[in-house]
Amino acid sequence: MNDQAARLRHETQKVDNCPSFKTFAVVSGKGGVGKSNFSLNFAISLIELGHKVLLFDMDIGMGNVDILMGKTADLTIVDFFEGRQPLTEIVSEGPGNLSYIAGGTGLENLVRLDQHLLDKFFDEIAVFFEKYDYVIFDMGAGLTEETLNFILSVDEIIVVTTPEPTSITDAYSMMKHIHLQDASLPFLIVVNRVIRDYDGIKTFKRLRTAARKFLGRDVKALGTIPEDKFVQQAVSSQTPFIFEEKSRAAKAVKKMAYRYEHKMIQDLPASSPESFLTKLKRLLSF
Repeated sequence: MNDQAARLRHETQKVDNCPSFKTFAVVSGKGGVGKSNFSLNFAISLIELGHKVLLFDMDIGMGNVDILMGKTADLTIVDFFEGRQPLTEIVSEGPGNLSYIAGGTGLENLVRLDQHLLDKFFDEIAVFFEKYDYVIFDMGAGLTEETLNFILSVDEIIVVTTPEPTSITDAYSMMKHIHLQDASLPFLIVVNRVIRDYDGIKTFKRLRTAARKFLGRDVKALGTIPEDKFVQQAVSSQTPFIFEEKSRAAKAVKKMAYRYEHKMIQDLPASSPESFLTKLKRLLSF
């Protein structure tokens, strides 16, 4: 047991010493807002800026990142959690030099892993993260006890919503629940399927006003994505819309990645000095 603890400390220290390494959780209060599509195309945009990115599909039972790419992954994260494959064997290659791990059913058993498999998970994911500048967890819509631990362990949370009133309400509920667990986690807001620029600005202002009034905190705008026929065409053809030069949505997502990369989001709180692995270990360990 002491050897395992020493090894984990060694791995987490190596990750802590990588200044560019960062983790995101992409969440939404409800399904159907384009969360996974954003995660995929934002990941590729970061790659186009010269980064190594891993996209981790954590949508319990309804993972669809591979489908959006026209891929069918032979192995998923469930193959690791059920002891069939190491993490390194379930990484697939997607378009644009994207590395991804497909989701699958059975992730609800994550919190009931025995200590041996849990230690193995920590060891393997620590080595894993040394390879990437960004790891993006595409979480399932809504919130479960099992996925909350991953959300609470990341550096920053991206909340995807639309201007639809129910979507805004659900996005705020998601933010409130996470905030009550950890008030220090930064929120970045993405407003998708915006018909008029004003609608996107209004949506963000509503969420910011609610967060300031009821949570006593601020949120930051990552950007808005316009309604775009090329997005639906890309979904139908199972290709990322980011590669369509005429797509207004693609230009918007690329702009978000550029703004984030060049630290153009004002007053974004500093990330916690505690690493993803350290936080996740504390939350998941017996």
